[in-house]
Amino acid sequence: MYKKISVRSLFVCTIVCVAGFAIGQPPRSPFVISPQVHADKKVTFRYLAPSAKEVKLGGSEFGAVRSPMVKDSLGIWSITVGPITPDMYPYNFIVDGIRVADPANTAIFPNEGFQNSIVEITGDEPLVHTIQNVSHGTLSYRYYSSSQLGIRPVLIYTPPAYEKDTKTKYPVLYLLHGTTDTEETWTKVGRAHIILDNLIAQGKAKPMIIVMPYGRAFPAISKSSGSLRNRENLHEIKKDFLNELFPFVEKNYRTKANKDNRAIAGFSGGGGTSLYIGLNNPDLFSWVCGFAPGMLKEEFHSNNAVAFENSSLTNQRLKLFWIGVGKEDGLYPVISDYLKVLDEKKIKHETLISDGGHTWMNCKLYLATIAQKLFK
Repeated sequence: MYKKISVRSLFVCTIVCVAGFAIGQPPRSPFVISPQVHADKKVTFRYLAPSAKEVKLGGSEFGAVRSPMVKDSLGIWSITVGPITPDMYPYNFIVDGIRVADPANTAIFPNEGFQNSIVEITGDEPLVHTIQNVSHGTLSYRYYSSSQLGIRPVLIYTPPAYEKDTKTKYPVLYLLHGTTDTEETWTKVGRAHIILDNLIAQGKAKPMIIVMPYGRAFPAISKSSGSLRNRENLHEIKKDFLNELFPFVEKNYRTKANKDNRAIAGFSGGGGTSLYIGLNNPDLFSWVCGFAPGMLKEEFHSNNAVAFENSSLTNQRLKLFWIGVGKEDGLYPVISDYLKVLDEKKIKHETLISDGGHTWMNCKLYLATIAQKLFK
């Protein structure tokens, strides 16, 4: 015999169960909004850490150098800074001496050497990297196989109309990241794909494919020796680039397969790598650019052997040899010496000496500058 259960009894049972479940749950943490960009270009940063003794904001590129934050009754630390000049900036929190990214912000700086978040302050007029209402290209996450280095990641940008017009072929820019960055840094921090979308829409840049590979030779080289400026890494990356990545791109994308339609550029360690590969393979590249390129004075001649061997021939082969660096960049002195050597050898080059230091704000400036020169 089944015993009947009244609706009232069932209701009371349900309430008791729900109440018991609620009592067993931990208290919900306060909701944190960070960063909060205000209309006057000031920005409020917040971090929930009730037990922390001290929290500071690390945002030196917008003037917040370990700036102390204030804790409220809920345990939320906050600070408002600015107004900040419109751009994209990295920042972090220093919590009792430990640097951490902002857990309330999904915009993370892709890097293997530090933990940073990104804040974007938009201007009254759109900047070159601001997402605008224009035709957008496609950003694809791809992988290629290297016999020496295993499966390798690469991001590839194809310009607007690439999928629609299946007959047109395009020039290619190989774009390399900095020493501890990753294959995602040029898009998530450098906004390379957005910059090209905007410049193409304005008729200022030729439609092009951009190839952004991971730039360190792991696992063949230990992480401790993985600098893009490390000579062993340079040799391994050059082999991977020429024997694996290059054929992968040529096979899978509609490229104009000649040196006048190939460019190579990079930032910091990747800038040194771009010069090393580009200048030593004049049959492959007519456009070679370095953004604050990492280099050592004692390696000027060894890393530029082919270009330095015959300056006149180098000038004939290159359509553009371009170098940009900031006046406050730590690499400015050695790059200045390198530019003097180029002058002594009468190798033609263009330079942009900008304000600021070794920053991704300058990277965006340099990319937007050379993108308007390439393949013209």
